[in-house]
Amino acid sequence: MFTGIPIAALDFYEDLEADNSKSFWTAHKAVYDDVVRAPMTALLAELEDEFGAGKVFRPYRDVRFSKDKTPYKTHQGGFVETRPGVGFYVQIDASGLFVAGGFYSHTPVQVTRFRDAVDDDRRGRQLVRLVKKLQSSGYEIGGDTLKTRPRGVAEDHPRLELMRHKSLTASKKYLSPDWIDSPRTAQEVRTAWREMRPLVEWLTTVIGAGE
Repeated sequence: MFTGIPIAALDFYEDLEADNSKSFWTAHKAVYDDVVRAPMTALLAELEDEFGAGKVFRPYRDVRFSKDKTPYKTHQGGFVETRPGVGFYVQIDASGLFVAGGFYSHTPVQVTRFRDAVDDDRRGRQLVRLVKKLQSSGYEIGGDTLKTRPRGVAEDHPRLELMRHKSLTASKKYLSPDWIDSPRTAQEVRTAWREMRPLVEWLTTVIGAGE
């Protein structure tokens, strides 16, 4: 049963940011398992009835192609996938709770499908409405974007800003909320994911086309 994210989880990540070393991790691995991984697993289980099974990401960074060789992530994420690269996300770190939803990965096929849908008048206008509604509800719209317009897209395209996106997400940050260590956290995440669901469903449909 999910009872909340312990304050000790935020403290753990604050300490890890200060000492991201194998020696620190080894000495505090039991703390991570108890106050971070176990509550995140319970949170995803709590939400599974409505959104589907989720996965808890590994705490280790992939440093093979990175200049930053620090070995451990300074956050813990959980993800419910609706299509490869599309779904609902939740994260805890030293600052609090982060929730998001949308289209994360961007293979060439996925980007083409996304832009074809944005280009379509009916589906493109629908996406504009979804994005505006989320923005008016306090969500930040993000994702990887081109600095210029995509090749072949007109300068006066009515949805040029959306066409620049290679991924598209909506997110909200809760900075050390006073309810994070209570069961209310699950309801806050559930409410946010419900508000993001129309966007995720739109993306699931267009990104998943033909799969």
